[in-house]
Amino acid sequence: MEHFDVLIVGAGISGIGAARHLARQHPGKSYAIFEGRSALGGTWDLFRYPGIRSDSDMYTLGFAFRPWREAKAIADGPSILKYLRETARDTGVDRHIRYEHKVKRASWDSSRARWTVEVERGPDKTPAKVTCGFLFMCTGYYNYARGHRPEFPNEQAFQGPIVHPQFWPENFDYSGKRVVVIGSGATAVTLVPAMTDKAAHVTMLQRSPTYVVSRPAEDTFANWLRKVLPAQMAYDIIRWRNVVLQAIFFNLARTRPEKTKERLLGLLKQHLSDAQIAEHFTPAYNPWDQRLCLVPDADLFKAIGSGKASVVTDHIARFTPNGIELKSGKVLEADVIVTATGLDLQVLSGLEADVDGVPVDYAKTFSYKGIMYSGVPNMASVFGYTNASWTLKADLTAEYVCRLLAHMDARGFAECRPVAADPNMKATPWLDFSSGYVVRAMEKFPKQGDHDPWLVHQNYWRDLMAFRFGAIDDGVMRFTPRGARAPAAPPPQERPIAAE
Repeated sequence: MEHFDVLIVGAGISGIGAARHLARQHPGKSYAIFEGRSALGGTWDLFRYPGIRSDSDMYTLGFAFRPWREAKAIADGPSILKYLRETARDTGVDRHIRYEHKVKRASWDSSRARWTVEVERGPDKTPAKVTCGFLFMCTGYYNYARGHRPEFPNEQAFQGPIVHPQFWPENFDYSGKRVVVIGSGATAVTLVPAMTDKAAHVTMLQRSPTYVVSRPAEDTFANWLRKVLPAQMAYDIIRWRNVVLQAIFFNLARTRPEKTKERLLGLLKQHLSDAQIAEHFTPAYNPWDQRLCLVPDADLFKAIGSGKASVVTDHIARFTPNGIELKSGKVLEADVIVTATGLDLQVLSGLEADVDGVPVDYAKTFSYKGIMYSGVPNMASVFGYTNASWTLKADLTAEYVCRLLAHMDARGFAECRPVAADPNMKATPWLDFSSGYVVRAMEKFPKQGDHDPWLVHQNYWRDLMAFRFGAIDDGVMRFTPRGARAPAAPPPQERPIAAE
């Protein structure tokens, strides 16, 4: 049976970055990247809807080790995918990717200190097994096979196509069509202005408003700096500037929410009327209780101002043959309905795991530093920030895993296992975030504790210090030497979790 020192699962941003860090810090270790799909890129290869783009700047969404060189800081999906392909090729990571290798199950054997991983390979889903010493899950946070798609009353009556953005039909023609986009999140605010190029009219139908912020697609200072400084130096400066500014803004939103709300709504006055702002762009919640929506160069507001797009804030009563009837009695006529209704969050891409024959119930584990699971040895996963770019946390997680592996190698350890030994530790949701797609899924996710290292921080600076400089042997992570049997530990799902 083939064996790897490290098996990375997923060839998106997280997996490519993890492989680069591992190859640089541990050039002697064998590794492979198993990718369930037939191409790398993750989100940026999966999503093909009109206008697909980042909602974070590429100086923080890009990798720390590879400068972003394009003019646009808010980049389109094809440009991001090109960046990922070039990174994988130029670093040699692409030679380690095995496509159409869908990881299904993993079993940990303490006596051998290794995972046995079951895989489905190729279009015929041929079963296979490999072993690894460390399992690094870089599969993202949502179900690639299914989006969140609520059932709408009488939707079978609608005579036109109903499309979910996660499964956009190839060469879908909406020219001259009346389009209704259901939703108000990042996908909806991207789709609406992008579809006005061909559609007769595009309406964004939302139940409630979201905070929407406009930023220039190009960072003028960054583009100038790249002309006068070496690429990596300029990139580092802009990256740190943006990290600092993001942190300042987030902290201001938390400490002075009313002032921040006033400022955000005030910025809309240059694009929208007071009536439009009050009805469609003034949320009932505070800034950063949910993620802010970014629109580059005010494209959404320009589309509304041109008359090619509009926003309706109302609830759906039922679908009709020619559109949607709202609870207010108004009818939105439509030829195409797009359900930008969100993602289906999933833990570790649905991986079934057991430790010495005992199945792991992730919901009954505590999250160690936001990247490992109590009672589960030699496994880490990547989950980005809710208030900053995904890659910032992905880079730190990969750095920490490399430090952890180095610590184990230097001391002859075969196993590392975070153990939640405090029976009185209180459990709280893994994410404190009010977005619907998060709230719907939290019961499936591990819990936070009430003190470090069982807290999930949405703070890059705090994680930077802990991951890069904090003690590896912290009294919570238990290590077992090579050749020794791991001491008995509570199976992951049997550890009692106290209520909040």
